[in-house]
Amino acid sequence: MLLGIRLFSPAPVYGIVPQYYVENSHEAIIPREVFMQVQEELIRRRIVHTSPNGKTRTFSSNHVFAQIIICGNCSEVFRRVHWNNRGKKSIVWRCVSRLENTGLFCDARTVLESTIEQVLVTAINQTLCDKDSFLITLRDNIATVINRESDKALSDIDKRLEDVQNELLKLATSNADYDKVGDEIHHLRDQKQKLLLESANRDELKKRITDMSTFLKKQSTALAEYDEQLVRRLIEKVTGFEDKFTVEFKSGVTVDVEE
Repeated sequence: MLLGIRLFSPAPVYGIVPQYYVENSHEAIIPREVFMQVQEELIRRRIVHTSPNGKTRTFSSNHVFAQIIICGNCSEVFRRVHWNNRGKKSIVWRCVSRLENTGLFCDARTVLESTIEQVLVTAINQTLCDKDSFLITLRDNIATVINRESDKALSDIDKRLEDVQNELLKLATSNADYDKVGDEIHHLRDQKQKLLLESANRDELKKRITDMSTFLKKQSTALAEYDEQLVRRLIEKVTGFEDKFTVEFKSGVTVDVEE
């Protein structure tokens, strides 16, 4: 991967000089793949969950359940609370609509942290008990992701960018007006950025599906106890309802755990 240089228009307006970025003129400091992964993580930490009232909740805790436990009644997140009920201390998770003014009425139940842990053990064990069926689902999911790939569109944009950037360099050398060419470069770069993000998301999903498949193939026995690292690795979201939990794995597989 290569970095680029900036060209400056010979005709500044009100002291502002238009700048156009030419790709692939200098060696990159970090690989593009690493850069894209960092951008995804920054986005994830900026906005983790958007509430029904439009409020965005950010990455705010290192606890494994933070921002992944969702209320099935009002779609808000659950928050960890140290509870003292009639002298009995416990750690519970409660819908934030019951803890702060979100503009939403919610009577979702309070859930013991140990209950959520057991729900996740049950969900993971369900996938292990029916691993053949889940492996078929994962294989189909991989095929679906691959079918969405658009490598040709990306290569077409790269080719057009190369042509237009060469044209820009020629115009800059002759001090010609190259605003129109510069505008096309900006447009092409926006298109390319969008395709790269889509590609990075597909690659991440394929990685998650492969990770889940590897886990199912290697794990020969059911989990005997809660494993936090395994939950971080496999679980995307847990939605709590009055009589069940819906556990969504990062691979796209979902499991209902009745109570």
